[in-house]
Amino acid sequence: MRYCARPFTLEELELIRALLGATPPLNRAQLSRAVCERLGWRRPDGRLKEMSCRVALLRMQTDGLIRLPPPRNAKPPPYLARPEIERAVLEPSSVPAVDLARLTIDPVGHKRESLLWNAYIQRHHYLGHQPMPGAQLRYFVRVAGEVVALLSFGASAWKTQPRDEFIGWTREQRERNLHLIINNARFLILPWIRCRNLASRALGLISRRLADDWHARYAYRPVLLETFVEKPRFIGTCYKAANWLYLGDTQGRGKLDRLHRNAEPIKSVWVYPLVTDFRRHLCNG
Repeated sequence: MRYCARPFTLEELELIRALLGATPPLNRAQLSRAVCERLGWRRPDGRLKEMSCRVALLRMQTDGLIRLPPPRNAKPPPYLARPEIERAVLEPSSVPAVDLARLTIDPVGHKRESLLWNAYIQRHHYLGHQPMPGAQLRYFVRVAGEVVALLSFGASAWKTQPRDEFIGWTREQRERNLHLIINNARFLILPWIRCRNLASRALGLISRRLADDWHARYAYRPVLLETFVEKPRFIGTCYKAANWLYLGDTQGRGKLDRLHRNAEPIKSVWVYPLVTDFRRHLCNG
């Protein structure tokens, strides 16, 4: 049985069932930590892979293999508006000129910055804000202290034919090394900003620091970036200008389409190698 790229043996499934029958009973958070510790399921930096474990346990329950305890709290809303933050992301009364030579790339740091980033995306990005599970980095692009753009990077797509054919890896290699690809999940130029080459300039600056930032937080270096550009809403001009590679289009199935209904928008697939020998890393072993 395979969940979240990890095979589970019958003995491991029995171990999970035994933990579910422990006294006193474990809640879901305690259970995922216990499972990770007992199975040695850890990230490259040594931390427990709790998020992947929780997803795996939920899928085991859906498949009828286990029965989880009820959640302690109701599922939180994906976005909670805060008036003082909402006022901060409104269009300003005056917009300064954008000097590309003064662009700064600032990772999201403390909690207020995180709330501010979420609010900008919720109000001004056509997809809105959705929490990203697992490893991730978010950035502000600023000029003279003023926010002009925002980006986020997180987990890559489990599989997509254009990318996987471009890499040339096997299923086993993909399952083992998928974490070395990270996805540009959100990219927003604020709607009142008008500046030629801003998007490609921001992509170029981020691509030069992203591997170092990722290593500092998660103790490994990604080797390839990917993104999906919804058609016909966008054509990927800024990615092309920033030397990303267009690989083809998705089939519109989405992550959860097991019935091949093709209900999602078609998206173009773009990638950007962070190292020249990315295939060696992705196809290793």
